[in-house]
Amino acid sequence: MPAHDEFGGVIGVGASRTIRAPWRPSSVSRVRRAVVADLAARDLPVSVVDEAEIVTSELVSNAIRHARPLADGTLRVRWKVKGECVEIEVTDGGGMTTPRPAPRVLWSTTGRGLRIVRSLAHEWGVAEERGGVTVWVALGGPSRRRSH
Repeated sequence: MPAHDEFGGVIGVGASRTIRAPWRPSSVSRVRRAVVADLAARDLPVSVVDEAEIVTSELVSNAIRHARPLADGTLRVRWKVKGECVEIEVTDGGGMTTPRPAPRVLWSTTGRGLRIVRSLAHEWGVAEERGGVTVWVALGGPSRRRSH
């Protein structure tokens, strides 16, 4: 019998997964565990799984900290696997500003999240759409997406 994650999805099956997580800080670790379990079950390189773990944590944390939930009170996380490449998307209800890496400040204890994401990603970008904002990241090699 196939294993399921705590969101009810089958681990390691299909080319992509989408979950909706409640809009609360505890969702960061829950989503991260679901992504890591799914990617690890696919025998992806450990480095790609590790990068996906960090990126997922940063994107979900940033969404909860700086944006609003989607209309149903959740955020949407989608990941897609193409060979050894992984694309991760986090969609929220948008915020006061467009997500972008914070300027480098030597003594700052916050604001490094998107700079970390940018350093790990092959590509990344932000798509503003009606009802929300999606931050997407491609890890492990080239994607078919391009940032604007």
